Amino acid sequence: MKHLASTTALIVVTAVPAFAAGVERNNQSVAVLFEQGRYLEFGGTFGSPDVSGVGSPTSPTPGASSGDMTESYFSFGAAYKADLNDTWSYAVIFNQPYGADVAYPTGTGYFAQGSTATLDTNALTGIIQYNMPSNVSLYAGVRGQTLSAEATVPFVADYSVVGDRDLAFGWLAGVAYEKPELALRVSLTYNSEIEHSLDTEETSLAGSGPSTTEITAPQSLHLEFQSGVAEDTLVFGSVKWVDWTEFAIAPAIYTGALVGAPLVSYADDRTTFTLGVGRRLSDVWSVAASVSYEDHTGSLTGNLGPTDGQLGATLGATYTRGNMKLTGGVSYVDVGDARTNVGGAVGGIFDDNTAWGAGLKVGYTF
Repeated sequence: MKHLASTTALIVVTAVPAFAAGVERNNQSVAVLFEQGRYLEFGGTFGSPDVSGVGSPTSPTPGASSGDMTESYFSFGAAYKADLNDTWSYAVIFNQPYGADVAYPTGTGYFAQGSTATLDTNALTGIIQYNMPSNVSLYAGVRGQTLSAEATVPFVADYSVVGDRDLAFGWLAGVAYEKPELALRVSLTYNSEIEHSLDTEETSLAGSGPSTTEITAPQSLHLEFQSGVAEDTLVFGSVKWVDWTEFAIAPAIYTGALVGAPLVSYADDRTTFTLGVGRRLSDVWSVAASVSYEDHTGSLTGNLGPTDGQLGATLGATYTRGNMKLTGGVSYVDVGDARTNVGGAVGGIFDDNTAWGAGLKVGYTF
């Protein structure tokens, strides 16, 4: 049952994109640590949000449609895990944990038309794991992460900003308990915040110039679990809390001379819940399904990220042949309704939006 547990958990944990709060695109799971022997995996995910709204009665353009202000994206990931001996293991993980691709179409008459924003990250994490005889393991690691960002906001004094790529470091630590005969595993992982300092160039009708913009990738706490419940069947899930109130993009001119508030910020922390079931159909096929939920807070959002909560479903399958396994999945998300903030009042009304994603991952044991 341990092989089944590992295979089906990976379907929903790492094979499809995350549509969670903020700008998170990857849930930064450490599931690769629990693969048997030497293991290599790589894959990609594709996300396609469809988010649009209309100007509120109090907005600069009441009733005008924004058009779809999100763009599709692709992200890549890879990981390698090996045992040093019966006690020590290690893993190296590459992913792209955060990202944003915003582009309000022009010609709509909506007040934010022509506004754009991108945020890109790449992270490389090294983890060492100590395996105790009691089925408990302890692990810790270091993460190096690059981050770059830029935005154009024509409706605010024709403002634009470019932040150069910055490299910064954080850490993680966790504990896990396993009982292989029951396909049982519970792990708890803490990811530290990572503090970036970007060299920034701002331009606007109210002033231009270089500055330094501090951006904190938020800390998080991630509980992952799975357990066999019948022959060839298991349940799995996760609970993840992210400290999104610590995340803000606040360039000096935009925040000081123009608006008096950050370009991007979040009023609430978020907790995302996932629950699923997996089943082995044969020696080569396993399938899984899961649902995810994130609470709707009702707080006003920024115009570059008009979503609030989510309810999603994922279906996936794994094909195993010899030492190779091929995992794929698709997900569909009902994106939470949101109200955007313009000068402390409701600017845009974003209702009935959706997103879908797909992913493919190849793993080798050797």
